[in-house]
Amino acid sequence: MIRLVVSDIDGTLLEDGGNELNPELFSVILKLRERGMQFAAATGRQWVSIERVFDPVKEKIFYLSDNGAYVGCHGRNLYLNTVDPRLVRQMARDIQEAGLLAMISGQDTVYIDEKDTELYDWMVNGYRYRAKMVKDLTEVEDQFIKVSAYQKAGIEPATKKLREKYEGQLKITISGDMWMDCMAPGVNKGVAVKLLQESLGISPKETMVFGDQLNDMEMLSQAYYSYAVGNARPEVRAAARFQTDINVRDGVLKVLKLLI
Repeated sequence: MIRLVVSDIDGTLLEDGGNELNPELFSVILKLRERGMQFAAATGRQWVSIERVFDPVKEKIFYLSDNGAYVGCHGRNLYLNTVDPRLVRQMARDIQEAGLLAMISGQDTVYIDEKDTELYDWMVNGYRYRAKMVKDLTEVEDQFIKVSAYQKAGIEPATKKLREKYEGQLKITISGDMWMDCMAPGVNKGVAVKLLQESLGISPKETMVFGDQLNDMEMLSQAYYSYAVGNARPEVRAAARFQTDINVRDGVLKVLKLLI
């Protein structure tokens, strides 16, 4: 019996940067809960963004945000894995010097350089983040959980040297074609799923996960019922046991409806 369903958001439930879920998903999540199944959103996004996207059911789901650095539920942080502030500031500086846009994430707020107004607008009005513009990212004081590099396209080749430089110092993952996310070593969505499973007494054989990108790979191995959406990267499709329809045709929702 399935007792836990975990899904990525961007590229899996939505197009990248989207915010309007199929309303039917909310009623399905509630029906899953009635049948003893929990639902968790696992994403590179900030927990505030998860809560706003899933507003009708925000008190009924778990949040695995910032690629697993934050695990919580409505109004409560259950687990927080912080990054060495020195490394965060150094990486942010190197990202900017490489000609990319940098964003650093605290527990509840992301910080963006005041020159990057377009990125700030997109994060606030697109992803619905709680964000703050600052004069100098290297002077921000907070508990950091992630530092990110952004470029409209081609982030993987653009960050090759950065990934080589910080290998072993940070957990670095490519989140789609636009983002590179860096967390504390050992942090990933799979570890967050495992933590939730252990807290709830749920085994991998009772877990179903959905993903599309490289930052979903670890959590696919944490569930027997691992699904790649039809638009997933080839590596993700190869790692998953099952495949469903593409994100824009509600591939995840189609499978979840079978559970009820």
